[in-house]
Amino acid sequence: APGPGSGGPGPRVYFQSPPGAAGEGPGGADDEGPVRRQGKVTVKYDRKELRKRLNLEEWILEQLTRLYDCQEEEIPELEIDVDELLDMESDDARAARVKELLVDCYKPTEAFNSGLLDKIRGMQKLRTPQKK
Repeated sequence: APGPGSGGPGPRVYFQSPPGAAGEGPGGADDEGPVRRQGKVTVKYDRKELRKRLNLEEWILEQLTRLYDCQEEEIPELEIDVDELLDMESDDARAARVKELLVDCYKPTEAFNSGLLDKIRGMQKLRTPQKK
């Protein structure tokens, strides 16, 4: 297995320049196809909070595949909105909402429900950054 530092540069983000934009060379769009230039991305979300949310989503999917005894693609359409749960006043209200979402599940959901509530405790809502 390759060790650290043996790989190439990290992932890059490219932006497509509008036709005739500066930096495309003399005469604008000489090349066929879009011209790509490397750009910088500013992330306004807390990376640690995003990692927690991603781990939570992976855990939820794993638990739902067990509860519904099926593959991820076969899980019934349901949306567990973590931000909605975080907005609720109490764990009782959160538990009732999750139970309501899992009403079609034939397996016991209490362990999932309490596990989910434990995992979201202390999490922050993810808000879309406001442009100033």
